[in-house]
Amino acid sequence: MAEQLQVFEYAVVRVVPRVDRGEFLNAGVVLWCRPLEHLAARTALETERLRAFAPGLDVEAVARHVLALEAVCAGAASAGAAGAEAKGARFRWLVAPRSTVVQTSPVHCGLTADPAAELDRLLTRLVRPGG
Repeated sequence: MAEQLQVFEYAVVRVVPRVDRGEFLNAGVVLWCRPLEHLAARTALETERLRAFAPGLDVEAVARHVLALEAVCAGAASAGAAGAEAKGARFRWLVAPRSTVVQTSPVHCGLTADPAAELDRLLTRLVRPGG
């Protein structure tokens, strides 16, 4: 029997070194599948590429902020109040528009029977080089 497809939403995590220029480097994906209560983020920040793209940027600080998104999704104690929210609220908080160095894209949606595999696929296609 085929698995039933479920609606999911996702946003690409972006590093925007200069908000005024609007240039960015994709660094991860946040995925929320409400019917399966699946919230997760996967990141793959290419620090050397980011250094070449944005000389002078504190890449280590940016890397910590990008990894913090995974902690919020996981509901980790280190995520503070945001990590204690319900999963849907965490997703909405993560994808809310902001004018900072670490941002997310507009939210997109799709269908999947396996949100974890979908997250891996999206990370490969949208973030990793040659995706």
